[in-house]
Amino acid sequence: MKKLRTPAEARAWLEYQGITIAQWARENKKSDSLVREVLAGNKKCLRGESHNIAVLLGMKEGIVTTRPARVSPLAMQGAAA
Repeated sequence: MKKLRTPAEARAWLEYQGITIAQWARENKKSDSLVREVLAGNKKCLRGESHNIAVLLGMKEGIVTTRPARVSPLAMQGAAA
């Protein structure tokens, strides 16, 4: 099992590579603001995109999920209105 990175270590890893958080987010097709929230420790990263971000940054064991989030039919009706 490899050593997991802390949020500070993940930030240092990005700096070591010479890339910004925004650039990393674009390259990995992730939300810049969500990446920042994960690195700040504001997300639990239990599922969804925050989970994927934490796995890609080496902060969490797991696999990157490709399953789309389920959206409630009621939420879809509200978005269409």
